[in-house]
Amino acid sequence: MISDVARISYERYISSTFSNVLVQPTTYCTANCTYCYLPGRKNKNVMLGEVAEAVAASIAEQAAEHAVTILWHSGEPLATPIDQFMRLLQPFESLRQEGRVQHNVQSNGMLIDEAWCDIFIEYEFSISISIDGPEQANANRINWAGRPIFPQLQRGITMLRERNIDFRAICTVLPQTVHDPSALLSFFDELGCREVGFNVEEIEGINVDRPHIDEAAVEEFWSGVVAHQIAGTGVQVREVQNITDYLTLARAGQKQKWLDARHEPGPAVSWDGRVVLMSPELLGVTAPHHEDFVVGNILRESIPSIFARAHEVGYVSEFMQGLAGCESTCPFWSMCRGAHASNRYFETGTFATTETAHCRNTRQAPTVALAAALQ
Repeated sequence: MISDVARISYERYISSTFSNVLVQPTTYCTANCTYCYLPGRKNKNVMLGEVAEAVAASIAEQAAEHAVTILWHSGEPLATPIDQFMRLLQPFESLRQEGRVQHNVQSNGMLIDEAWCDIFIEYEFSISISIDGPEQANANRINWAGRPIFPQLQRGITMLRERNIDFRAICTVLPQTVHDPSALLSFFDELGCREVGFNVEEIEGINVDRPHIDEAAVEEFWSGVVAHQIAGTGVQVREVQNITDYLTLARAGQKQKWLDARHEPGPAVSWDGRVVLMSPELLGVTAPHHEDFVVGNILRESIPSIFARAHEVGYVSEFMQGLAGCESTCPFWSMCRGAHASNRYFETGTFATTETAHCRNTRQAPTVALAAALQ
């Protein structure tokens, strides 16, 4: 009976198929950013070819009409030896040619060169580059020798622009930069990216000891971002666009379409095939009560097979409790649909919690700012 209740709750909130899967081609990162949440990023493990083959087989197995985005991340993907990375791409190629797969890479940009650009173009990659604004805003982004990576990052972005390769930027908003959104926005307006996403620094993974960001400052930050977006002269901001998409559906009488959408199950596959669900940030992390969050290994069990018993997993079931709590208590539910699982756990020690600092900083604050601006 308990299992049936858990299954019903899971099916209410979580999609039966996946549109995104994170794959970890290497655990190693060429940067040692002071706010990074990833443990083990100095280890030079490289994904096994059999793991890529198993991910491709899982995509082929699921009965879904939509394409699956493969996000190469969780380490610096371009630190993978390029010949091995090419081998990892091959199991997906027939699926890509059929329109069932698209590739995305999230990179620190340090290693982008002509050879990588050739791969991006040939395999039609979308690119996300982590960069925190102008040079002085990137003081936390250093290499293993403690030196700034910004010059290398600049060279990588210049290479993308010279090859006419579109990219998006991901900016971590820090205590040092939250008070001046105009400086960040001016930088990204000139950078040449298609879009920028602002991640207000979070308590996550092993990143637990950094200074907290004042929430009043965050509210002022989003007010500045919204004003910039309404002016309509600069780069698109991911968070504002997400809210605008919701409002567009609501105004068109299609709000239910948004409300009916279920959460991605969020499979993330490690270099050796271990699978976690709901949040890729759980990969490589251990914690009391949930051990290593691993729900299976793709070398022994496909992702759809893992989904069939996901409702029995303790932390997944706990997350369902959290989503139910959000739905019943939070005035932002209809737009937000519940914050990320990992933020709940790393902030409070349980997936069943509701409101978090992440909610307030990246969901509620931009929503309130846009609502105020549109009045």
